Amino acid sequence: MLHTMRWFGPHDPVSLHSIRQAGCAGVVTALHQLPVGAVWPQEEIRARQQLIEADNAQYAPLHWAVVESLPVHEDIKKGRPERAQHIANYKESVRNLAACGIRTVCYNFMPVLDWSRTNLSYQMPDGSKALRFVWQDFAVFDLCILRRPGAEADYEAEVAAAARAQFAAMSAEEVAGLTNNVLLGLPGSEETFKLADFQRVLDEYATVNAAALRENLYHFLREVGPVAEEVGVNLCIHPDDPPFPLLGLPRIVSTEADLLGLLQAYDSPANGLTYCTGSLGVRPDNDLAGIVRRLGHRIHFVHLRATKREENPRNFHEADHLTGDVDMYAVVQALVQEELRRAASGAGNANLPMRPDHGHQMLDDLEKRTYPGYSAIGRLRGLAELRGLELGIRRALAETPPVAADYRDMTATRFV
Repeated sequence: MLHTMRWFGPHDPVSLHSIRQAGCAGVVTALHQLPVGAVWPQEEIRARQQLIEADNAQYAPLHWAVVESLPVHEDIKKGRPERAQHIANYKESVRNLAACGIRTVCYNFMPVLDWSRTNLSYQMPDGSKALRFVWQDFAVFDLCILRRPGAEADYEAEVAAAARAQFAAMSAEEVAGLTNNVLLGLPGSEETFKLADFQRVLDEYATVNAAALRENLYHFLREVGPVAEEVGVNLCIHPDDPPFPLLGLPRIVSTEADLLGLLQAYDSPANGLTYCTGSLGVRPDNDLAGIVRRLGHRIHFVHLRATKREENPRNFHEADHLTGDVDMYAVVQALVQEELRRAASGAGNANLPMRPDHGHQMLDDLEKRTYPGYSAIGRLRGLAELRGLELGIRRALAETPPVAADYRDMTATRFV
């Protein structure tokens, strides 16, 4: 796989030099300085490329491998008339990225919040800190802080009662901390919604149920997909995080059935997946290795991380990359076999770009300012473990040729 790390631009506490020293050849980034919905001009794209490649003559080269993310405007998700202009801008950005040689674009279709956690510094047994989601804490925010109309129906009676008791005992500082954690905006921005404005934003989705949101996604794909195909760009959607409804908002990219539906909605190699084991792995009904075997031909980008479901299965935290509920051995084995299948079929570039996701804050990073989930040392540890696992799997496959079924052309089990 092509080993990469996410980088949030010049203000990221983790430098490009650190990413290079971690053993990466690719950088995953975006033009975070541009507003959502704006066209990405070629001069801005090239300036970012030049920044990434500035030291390539002196050190091991880096290049901009994946855009994460080219954001989808909320008007597109809501299906508003204004979406036509935003879609036109998106097409132009895709063309400009292709003109600069960038061929992989990750995006998501989650309404309002890109991801949700209730604790950004959950202490692990070894003293490192991880991201965590607790259903009751989220209920505290929804029922007692935001006071969203109709929220009561989304929680079990015992959870709602426990949330209210918890809120009554919380200090003002604890309330503010939980609020900021839930409302944290895009990674790298360090911006949050204002609570006073947040309910208004949610109200704008009052008439957008799961069916409507899904059709708006399919409309977006049918509009942008042909342009991506024309210029040789692979679009790859990121699954919902977490993969279940929150705040009365629908989730439509949470299961294998969801993934299959969107791939069929615009059936083109340009319409693909960001395969995230963390997001998909929160649901016990997702067969992670099986998804690779069945849909691997449409995976364009890989996020590898492991989550651990707790006693209440709606609670989870980010585990070490090789532990948790994700069978990382089976997943990486399936990904390696997909790469081998691509190479055997004569694919021009069989290597999947992969990045370790959501590392723990650890060692001297505990004393530094870091973006939640994106400290240097935790991701370095994760990448080292994943690279070792990948090497062992490749060596085993080379020394013990698998049965023919392992390399079978799975056309019979795939849609055309």
